[in-house]
Amino acid sequence: MKKEYSKKFLEEISKKFPEVLIKIHSPRRTYIRISREGVYEFAKFLFEKGLRLSIATGIDTREGIEIIYHFSHDPSGTYYNIKTVVPKDDPKIRSLTDFLPAADWIEREIQELLGVDFIGHPNLKPLLTAETWPQGLCPLRRDYMNEHKKIKIEGLKEEH
Repeated sequence: MKKEYSKKFLEEISKKFPEVLIKIHSPRRTYIRISREGVYEFAKFLFEKGLRLSIATGIDTREGIEIIYHFSHDPSGTYYNIKTVVPKDDPKIRSLTDFLPAADWIEREIQELLGVDFIGHPNLKPLLTAETWPQGLCPLRRDYMNEHKKIKIEGLKEEH
């Protein structure tokens, strides 16, 4: 099997999901932009086709919170990456955990560090921050540098 994306598979994606924008970054990495409302069905489609969720990443951009779900097609060594943007004033997206248990911890991390609410997630309990960490204070958000100066964390000693 050739180690690159499948033209046939991309054609199938285009027919089933005509709203997506496909960008072939390299022979082994393809980016697929889709609305946040379409992510759940598209991710389920990839999963049912035998692709594996490797990881998801999130970053605070000027457009909003960008989330990329990195799906691997292991036999061909290729990645199909779902890109979406969640607005900062409505940071919500449907959780993938009901059909994709591998999304559990990474959705928790993105929620905790970037403030995205994964609707339907069974347990959005923090993984990385202390129990006393103020809810809503997201250390990977652009506004964090200013916001954290105003908040005192209970039990933390200040250095002078």
